[in-house]
Amino acid sequence: MNKRIIFTGIFTGLLATASSVIFLTLILSSSPVEDSWISLYDQGKLGGLLSLGAISNLIIFFLSIRKNKISFATGIVIACLVIVLLIFLIKFF
Repeated sequence: MNKRIIFTGIFTGLLATASSVIFLTLILSSSPVEDSWISLYDQGKLGGLLSLGAISNLIIFFLSIRKNKISFATGIVIACLVIVLLIFLIKFF
């Protein structure tokens, strides 16, 4: 497996999740992004927002598998695992 392609997949997965989270925050909230995230953290719902944002990785993963780019798909899976770890840390700490 090519490490450069795996790192590209990781970067793409994290970037897709971050852009989806920002997009969802802008669509669903009337307050600024930072205030919305603080409010969601106080309510214990920031992990749910990250989970919704990670759905975009599912689409990217299946497209890369369909095009037979296994190394890139591996990077997407690693990015998803990093997001799961982040959600775990937010929920329990």
